[in-house]
Amino acid sequence: MSLQTRLTTLAHGNNLSALKNIVRGIEKESLRVEASGRMAATPHPSALGSAMTHPSITTDYSEALLEFITAPSASIDEVLNELEEIHSYTYQQIGQELLWVSSMPCQLGDDSSIPVGQYGSSNNGTMKTVYRLGLGHRYGRLMQTIAGIHYNFSVPEELWQQLHSQENSQQSLKDFKTDGYFALIRNFRRYFWLLLYLLGAAPAVCASFVRGREHDLVPLGTDSHSLHLPYATSLRMGNLGYQSDAQSSLVVCYNDIGQYSRTLKSALETPYQPYEEIGLKDAQGNYQQLTTNLLQIENEFYSPIRPKRTAAVGETPLEALEIHGVEYIEVRCVDLNPLLPNGIDRQTSQFLDTFLLFCLLKESPRTSNVEYHQITENQRRTVERGRDPELQLVDGNKERNLVDWGLSLMAELQPVAKVLDQANSTAEYSSVAAAMEARLHDSSLTPAAQLLAEMTENNETYYCMAMRKAQEHRDYFRSKQLSSGAVEKYRCLAAESQLKQQQIEAADRLSFDEFLAEYFSNRELESPVTS
Repeated sequence: MSLQTRLTTLAHGNNLSALKNIVRGIEKESLRVEASGRMAATPHPSALGSAMTHPSITTDYSEALLEFITAPSASIDEVLNELEEIHSYTYQQIGQELLWVSSMPCQLGDDSSIPVGQYGSSNNGTMKTVYRLGLGHRYGRLMQTIAGIHYNFSVPEELWQQLHSQENSQQSLKDFKTDGYFALIRNFRRYFWLLLYLLGAAPAVCASFVRGREHDLVPLGTDSHSLHLPYATSLRMGNLGYQSDAQSSLVVCYNDIGQYSRTLKSALETPYQPYEEIGLKDAQGNYQQLTTNLLQIENEFYSPIRPKRTAAVGETPLEALEIHGVEYIEVRCVDLNPLLPNGIDRQTSQFLDTFLLFCLLKESPRTSNVEYHQITENQRRTVERGRDPELQLVDGNKERNLVDWGLSLMAELQPVAKVLDQANSTAEYSSVAAAMEARLHDSSLTPAAQLLAEMTENNETYYCMAMRKAQEHRDYFRSKQLSSGAVEKYRCLAAESQLKQQQIEAADRLSFDEFLAEYFSNRELESPVTS
């Protein structure tokens, strides 16, 4: 069914109310750094609770890489206010340390200086740490200092019911929803290069990040400490990020839940010689990785978007999807914007909602292997040269100018923005879409270009720019007076999380060897939450 037909139905009468109940949540990573800008070597602050069990404040790959998680909400303001609250509370607890504002780190030493996340002595906690050790052996620990924003998105049940009825579907509502979310994912993958262009905020890196590595980056002016590509958008999403020869050969199919599951399971079960050479354990018998297969667990497959389902006890992420269907999707290609204290703002959230709803409602043909590789090629080109006005992307059997294609997509997005305006009694969605379209007409309006312009105008290095912004944002968050209720809430969450970790550790009855064997054979134990 066409985009316009679906929009017409949703814009009719009472159907509009469903669009007010779109739910989003944000997971935002930030590297803790010392006052000098060097990555913090301190453990996860105890005042922030247990990274293993805290619902709002945890760590991702490195012990220094904080991750802030908001509750899902139908209110954008609620989500952003909670994110701001978490920042403010965290700044009360970390002394002189700063939260790095950029996706790409700075002032790095070698791999051995980067601490892997620690989650206590339980089997679940040990598994989380060993998984990250494995990532370090496979991709290098420098990767574990890169930060991003994950944007979780779902549409309400009543919208799915409307579409299900409108299309006279004979599927169960669960299967209809799952197919619908996979259709969204296919369209997202086709068009997310537009988000890299419009929202990319990582056009430069510190020279320390690429020390001893092959790259095509060039100095920014006479500054040899800061490297960039003149037209880059989001270097985090290119070869400097979580990319590898192993994963580049992996084709994961998004045509339906069955094919998606089969292709990922194949990677989980396929031995990979370079990882076998690393070894499962070191000479002292310590685990170096969870398995020697192409993927240790499902989440090691790095994708700009994932289908998600909250797993019950005893379920892996894939099993939860297969049994219960897709619950929401997770967008993983959004950079931290150093120009914004939260790293993301209301306008960005409104545009992401518009873009994702467009991807859901637009016809979404099944993807071939040829298109799969074209999508990867368009990602690479946009990462490296997205702001080049002459850049051509691959569109089927022809090449197409990025700006022209982007403007064509924006023309399709505008009616989606108008329907969201109607549902929310505002004109903000259309206004934001127009502002994003202006970035296509003038690339100097993009975050990537603005950051490079600031560095040039201030004659400052990447490090100096990021440190200046980090100090500005620290002062902003410290100036916010948290209510006594908010402070008490986070103190209680910290204490409760620490108690929960202790209870998990006390409940273990198996050795770690036995736990892993059980996990990989029967999937009978609770699946650790990994990122």
